[in-house]
Amino acid sequence: MKITLIAVLISGLFLPAVASADTTFSSLTKQWTYSHALTGVTGYAAEIAAFDSATNSLWVAGVSGVDVLNASTGSLVQHIDTTAFGSINSVAIYNGIAAFAMESTTRTDAGTIKFFDTTTRTLSSGVNSVTVGSLPDMITFTKDGSKLLVANEGTPTVYDNPILDPVGSVSIINMSTRTVDATVGFAGVAQTGSYLRTNTGMDFEPEYIAVNAAGTKAYVSLQEANAMAVLDLTTNTFSSVIGLGAKDFSASGNYIDPNDRDYISGSSGPTKTILRPSSVVGLYQPDAIGAYESNGQTFIVMANEGDTREDDGDKVRASSLSGTPTDLRRLNISSTDSVPGNLVTFGARSFSIRDEAGNIVYDSGSLLDAKAIELGIYDDARSDDKGVEPEGVELMVIGDRTYAFIGLERTTKSAVGIFDVTNPTNVSFIDMIVSDGDLAPEGLKGFTMGGMHYLAVANEVSNTTSLYSLAPVPEPETYAMLLVGLGLLGFTVRRRKSL
Repeated sequence: MKITLIAVLISGLFLPAVASADTTFSSLTKQWTYSHALTGVTGYAAEIAAFDSATNSLWVAGVSGVDVLNASTGSLVQHIDTTAFGSINSVAIYNGIAAFAMESTTRTDAGTIKFFDTTTRTLSSGVNSVTVGSLPDMITFTKDGSKLLVANEGTPTVYDNPILDPVGSVSIINMSTRTVDATVGFAGVAQTGSYLRTNTGMDFEPEYIAVNAAGTKAYVSLQEANAMAVLDLTTNTFSSVIGLGAKDFSASGNYIDPNDRDYISGSSGPTKTILRPSSVVGLYQPDAIGAYESNGQTFIVMANEGDTREDDGDKVRASSLSGTPTDLRRLNISSTDSVPGNLVTFGARSFSIRDEAGNIVYDSGSLLDAKAIELGIYDDARSDDKGVEPEGVELMVIGDRTYAFIGLERTTKSAVGIFDVTNPTNVSFIDMIVSDGDLAPEGLKGFTMGGMHYLAVANEVSNTTSLYSLAPVPEPETYAMLLVGLGLLGFTVRRRKSL
């Protein structure tokens, strides 16, 4: 018994204070906000942010160019005008190279990837322009930086006409040669799952890409099709397109507000919105996605935004179908998927975690809407059309925990939900970042700098980028002491069993 007590006391000396879910983000503070209107560039709208550790700078892409910001102070370092190349849709950075996804001035034509040196902020030496598919919308490097993957959305200018609909695809760029190894399409790819939309009058349109830790597989959201495609990076072929099913909004825990004109009046005016069971299902239709590992398995986090064709040609009011209940008549539904008595709407008003086969292991239900209502930032005008509209996803490992940050596009103030997703079957809500002066978070970027974890949020409507400090980075010796402490605790347990 004496040995056990000594071991406990010693382990207590060596064990650091391990932050609980409630205390991990005790350092959460808005550090700065940059208004991109100050850059003075017409047509700029903050959308996607990338961090360069070599220069401690944030690169924020926004249609007409990139604003390079000092990550410590938020001051403008330089605006890079990209209009000569077309419209910029995304930026990604690896090892001092910034890749820009450029949509052609005729967007149905082939797009390009431009490579910039992050130190000189000019086109990089060597090959600095690579032709890819139509309308490159999102780009990401594999973890080792050996490949750059490009989601070529290929949005048509005229629907229901294959001749005028560019093929959706993913381009795989070999970064050692800066050449395209393959541009992969969907012809002949096996289709599984349910509620896979092939009736939208357009080809599959890749929206977002997440890559597994080994760099052997990529997962591609096909938002309008309500699907996820699995790309084998060892063969450069798609192995499957998986329909993601639909969410039952009449089930407990999934309730929504389907009506944008149902404020509850109080003595001081409208007070709140009620979430209630609704006889309708929602297509998940993820926008941003992210991949992470848990117990040796890959899981995909999805922001279930929901989206229609760009011309809204597949969207109608539920009132257009006979027999629709009064409370649902203003709800926007899919004209290609709905029939009287079986309404199908866009988006799941949640985020989900799925396994590699597309099976749901977690969904946040009505939590995001409910939290927005609780915090007074719910926009009832969006109740008929996707609610808070989850759009952005960023995953960060802080200490020994994995956190998901979920950006909500349609709240009355910029809002980002924080969830502990370390165990995908036991997810916990941590907090919601609500930011005055910011509106419509589009791109989220987590990074470390100067011993602190940070989250940058690019807000499209307010045209601002804000930076939040999240939590200190544990010192390496802290982990060493933790291992010592755990080892002693293990000895304690074994000793106790033998007594």
